[in-house]
Amino acid sequence: MKSEESHQANQSDLTLVIGATGKTGSRVASRLTALGRTIRKGSRSTTPAFDWNREASWDACLDGVTSIYINYAGDLAIDGSTDTIRTFVNKAKSHGVRHLVLLSGRGEEEAQACERIVQESGIDWTIVRASWFNQNFSEGAFITMVQAGKITLPAGDIAEPFVDVDDIADVVVAALTQPGHAGQVYEVTGPRLLTFADVAAELSRATGQPVEYEEVSHDEFLKSVENSGAPKEVVWIMDYLFSTVLDGRNAHLCDGIERALGRPPKDFAQYAREVATTATWRKSA
Repeated sequence: MKSEESHQANQSDLTLVIGATGKTGSRVASRLTALGRTIRKGSRSTTPAFDWNREASWDACLDGVTSIYINYAGDLAIDGSTDTIRTFVNKAKSHGVRHLVLLSGRGEEEAQACERIVQESGIDWTIVRASWFNQNFSEGAFITMVQAGKITLPAGDIAEPFVDVDDIADVVVAALTQPGHAGQVYEVTGPRLLTFADVAAELSRATGQPVEYEEVSHDEFLKSVENSGAPKEVVWIMDYLFSTVLDGRNAHLCDGIERALGRPPKDFAQYAREVATTATWRKSA
C-alpha cells in the first residue's frame, strides 16, 4: 500500500526546470523525462514562458508545481540576484511548492546569500554548489579557444577542480526524485585540481592536436571579450570570475558528488576524450 501511495504521489508531482535549454537544465529535463517524471520547462522560449526579468511570467509557470530546479540566468553573483531570488522563492511558497534545488557557485559571497534565502524559506531545499564546468570548453565561452589551439586567459597558475555538467545533473535529479537529500549542501567538484595549463595538456592529449595555454593580462582579456560583441552581462561575469573567484579560494576538492550519488566524479580527461569523438572541437573550414 505504501509503495502504491508513493507511486501515485510521484505521478502527481510536477517539476519546474528553470533554464531548461542551458547546460545543466537541458540535462536535468531529459533525465527527469526519461524517469517518467512530469516536468515543465522554464525558459523564455517555452509556453508558458519564464523570464527572470519579468515577474509577471512566473505565476503561470508555478501553477501546480511541487518542486523546482532553480538555475539563475547569468550568475547568482550578478547585482540584484538576491532580491530576485527572494521574490521568486516567496512566490513559489505561495504556490505550494514543496522542494527547491538551487544551483549555486563556489566561493561567491553573493551566491551564498541566495543560498540562505532558499534555506530560510520554510520549504525543503537542496543546494548544489558547483565549481567551474568542464563544458565551458565545449559548450561555453572557451570553445573557440580550444578550436584555435590556444587558451588565452588571465588565470595564471591557479588550480580549479573542474566539474562535469553530467555529474551536476545527476546530483540535481537525485535531489528531486529520491529521499534523503533535503537539507543537504552538495559542494560538487571534479576528482583533481587542474590549472588551465593542465587543461590545455589534457585537451591536446584527447584531440591529438596542440592546445596551449597562454596567460594574458586581465585588461587584455576583457577587451577581447568586449570586442567579440558579448553582452555586457557576459563581460561583467568574466571580469568577476577572473578577478575575484579565481584567486585560489576554490583550489580544494569536495565530496558532494560522492555523498549524493555514491560514486566518484568524472575526470576531466574522460570528459575530453568523450568530446573529442565528436565534431565539437574541429576547426571550421
